[in-house]
Amino acid sequence: MKAKRRAALGALALWTGASAGLAFLLFPLLALVVTATPSELITGLHDPLVAPALALSVGTSSASLALAVLLGTPLAFALSRRTGRAVGAVESLLQLPVVIPPAVAGVALLLAFGRHGLVGRFLPDGAELAFTTSAVVIAQLFVSAPLYVQAALAAFRRVDEELLLCARSLGASREQALWHVALPLAAPGLLGGAAIAFARALGEFGATLLFAGSLAGRTQTLPLAIYAALESDVRAAQALSILLVSAAFGLLLVVRSAEARAAALDQTREHAEPKHD
Repeated sequence: MKAKRRAALGALALWTGASAGLAFLLFPLLALVVTATPSELITGLHDPLVAPALALSVGTSSASLALAVLLGTPLAFALSRRTGRAVGAVESLLQLPVVIPPAVAGVALLLAFGRHGLVGRFLPDGAELAFTTSAVVIAQLFVSAPLYVQAALAAFRRVDEELLLCARSLGASREQALWHVALPLAAPGLLGGAAIAFARALGEFGATLLFAGSLAGRTQTLPLAIYAALESDVRAAQALSILLVSAAFGLLLVVRSAEARAAALDQTREHAEPKHD
C-alpha cells in the first residue's frame, strides 16, 4: 500500500509540474489573443506601420532564405561527408550566430560591413551596406543560415553513403550525386530547415536594429514595427504580434510534417534493405 501511495504521489507531482510548466508557456500566448476584440485587432492591422513592415519582412526573409539555401546546402553536404575534430570545430563555429546575444551580432556586422568595417571600407564611394534594406537581409541571413545548415547536415547524414558510392560507380560526378541522389533523399529535412530559417529571419530584431536601423518602409521589419507601435498604438503591436505568432506556428507545422516524412522515408528504406543472416 505504501509503495502504491508513493507511486500515486509521484505521478501527481509529475503531472502537477508538467501542467504548471505548460500553463506558464501557453498563458502569455493566450493573453496575446484574448485581451483584444477582433475589431480592435483589425483596426490595429490598419496602422500605417503594418503594410510596409509586412511587405519588407516577407521580401527580406525570402531573400535571406534563398541565400541560406544557396550557400548552406553545399556547405552542409560537404561537412556531412566528413568526420573528425576539424569538422566538429567548424560546426561549433557555425552555431555561434544562433547563441550569441543579438547586440553582439549587430556590432559584429557593423564592424564587418559598416562604412569603416573590414569589408565596408573597400566598397566604392557612395556605396554602403549598413542601414539599408540589404543590411536587413544580411542580418537575417547571419542569424538564420546556421539553423538551415544544421538541419541540412542532419538530413544529409541520414543519406546512405553506399547510395552515393553506387551513383559514383555508375559514372556520376560528385555534383551529380548531390543533385540526383542526396538532395531528393534529404528533401524533407531541407524543407524543415528552410521553414525554421524563414521563421528565424522573420522574427529577427536585435541585429537588424543595430546594423540596419528602423527606417519605416526601408529597414523597419515586423519586429521593429512592433517595438515602434508600442509607443503609440498597443493594439497595432498586439495585432502584429499575433500575425508573427500565427506565421511561426504555421512554419512549425511545416517542420513537423517534414520530420514525419523524413522518419517515414527512413523506415521505408530500413524495410527495403535486404536482411543478411
